[in-house]
Amino acid sequence: MLLRLKRTIKLGAKSLWMHRLRSTLTALGIVFGVASVIAMLAIGEGASREAREQIARLGARNIILRTVKPAEQRTATANTDTVQAYGLTYDDAERIRRTVPDVVEVVPQRLTTFQAWYRNRAATVRLVGTVPWHTEVHPVSRTRGRFLTPVDLDYQQKVAVIDEQLAEHLFAVDDPLGTDIKVSDKYYRVVGLVTAVGRTAPTGGGTAGPGAGDTRGAEGGTIAGNVYIPLTAFRKSFGEVTVQYAGGSRLAEKVELQEVTVKVNAIEAVLPTRNILDALLRRFHEKKDFQIVVPLELLREAARTKRIFNIVLGSIAAISLLVGGMGIMNIMLATVSERTREIGIRRALGATRRDIIFQFLSETLLLTLAGGLFGIVLGLVLPLIVSHVGQMPTVTTASSIILAFGISAAVGVGFGIYPAWRAAMMDPIESLRRE
Repeated sequence: MLLRLKRTIKLGAKSLWMHRLRSTLTALGIVFGVASVIAMLAIGEGASREAREQIARLGARNIILRTVKPAEQRTATANTDTVQAYGLTYDDAERIRRTVPDVVEVVPQRLTTFQAWYRNRAATVRLVGTVPWHTEVHPVSRTRGRFLTPVDLDYQQKVAVIDEQLAEHLFAVDDPLGTDIKVSDKYYRVVGLVTAVGRTAPTGGGTAGPGAGDTRGAEGGTIAGNVYIPLTAFRKSFGEVTVQYAGGSRLAEKVELQEVTVKVNAIEAVLPTRNILDALLRRFHEKKDFQIVVPLELLREAARTKRIFNIVLGSIAAISLLVGGMGIMNIMLATVSERTREIGIRRALGATRRDIIFQFLSETLLLTLAGGLFGIVLGLVLPLIVSHVGQMPTVTTASSIILAFGISAAVGVGFGIYPAWRAAMMDPIESLRRE
């Protein structure tokens, strides 16, 4: 049995080799189909993983409260006599710290963008007024010097911690530690460097104030990095009221905090705490001037989106494999018609219908498996090209390779059965009569 099967496969390979060009063109549909499945799933996985990593940086145990401008105030006419107050307050942060169970850290923040100067070099920076325990909640890792201390906070010290991204941009080859940088019209002594950490933009409507999650500064230009200063120093230097001029009118707004990050003691407590925070803030805020972002919910939603995205991409790519399979079936049907006399001779010499089915099915499988192997190679190369040229992250997984190769083999069997069956059902006498 094994010897007969081996002989049948060898005969099928010989037949394909005799028609090399046709076999190659037929297999190209499978090659590009397999490659497209692997490449599209790699691109989708890369984009999904990048999104999940950005969300994970916010912390699965964190709840982020952001100030948003109420809709009625966004459409209000500028008034020179009143100051529009909205958003999170210091009382909110203290209330959360004292009354909400399961809360282990509360980090209030002021966020805005300014132009920073060092000698004759300038850069647009995100100025972050924060507290010494900022690093307990946010993924900021000290690399040199120190971070902010309680003494800095209590005495409103004009010290700053900058990230490495800004240090490279602003200081070039100079050592930033111990030097002064000018932010707006204030000078701050650089006391530490931290790892550069990107921020995820807020979801949903509204705004969290200047610089909250954006990538462009209020004064123009791409944000080069973060500057962390004591929250008390921020409050003393810049106050809480901002004035905007537009069309000859003036609009004054008062915002105490742009963001408050709350860390809970366990992942299981995140969603219940979120509901408590929402109820607490609604009690003390007449207007909807805050937004609650739960990274844990975003992570779960990203996982669901990833599954849907992969199904859609895989389905689209699988269509190309089906088209390739149809091409193979078409060619094999034509081959059966061309080789009618050969089939009649084989049947006359004692070949069974099973032998004929195995012969043509082996040819189809050889075409699809060879196309699948070359498709895998191409599918591994394409994501690398996309990553290099398009600066997009791609992740090729073993499951996508197995899936693509498995589909190609299934296509070979599925679209090869009918031509093989048709060849086996031919009458030997009628086959020998045909020229």
